[in-house]
Amino acid sequence: MSDITATLLTYSPMTFFFAVILLSYLFEDIAIVTAAVAASQGVMPLWGALLAIFIGIASGDVGLYWLGMLARRWRCLRGYLLTKSGVRAVRRKLRAHAFGNLFLIRFVPGLRFVGFCLSGFFRVDIKTFLLSVMVATAIWTVAVFTLVYQLGENSWIKHNLNWGLIPLVVILLVIVNRVAGRKLKEKAVCTD
Repeated sequence: MSDITATLLTYSPMTFFFAVILLSYLFEDIAIVTAAVAASQGVMPLWGALLAIFIGIASGDVGLYWLGMLARRWRCLRGYLLTKSGVRAVRRKLRAHAFGNLFLIRFVPGLRFVGFCLSGFFRVDIKTFLLSVMVATAIWTVAVFTLVYQLGENSWIKHNLNWGLIPLVVILLVIVNRVAGRKLKEKAVCTD
């Protein structure tokens, strides 16, 4: 057992539970990776790590939706946004195919903040919003968490990398997100 793991084991699993939720508001992928490594190191229970990530990400997404709804109250902002042709196009797409578009927004780097706020601003049906966010969050969280947890369970990694796995996986996720985001933007430009 490493010094880091021994030190972390002195903290309550509930402390880690709430720390992961708070971390997910700032850096979702880092929160997922950290929780998976913490679970693989025995610092927090597997179910607690998954639940904390899911609660953090889903509540953050709902918070963005409500932020968009609150922004509607400012008349000058509402007037400004509704006169922009690009924003009107987004409004049509969000209203026409809300589930699919919100589902995809979840996976495209850089679109989540704007897309989820605009969903609230345009009053996309909250049930559709919640369903798409919950499904996409579950898929992303379970996929990344499982991969990192399995790596963390590997005996060589557990003894040699230990907590060093976190920055390595985060760098890999950043690279994958950038490449995927570029490909999706290129595809969107070609289809417009």
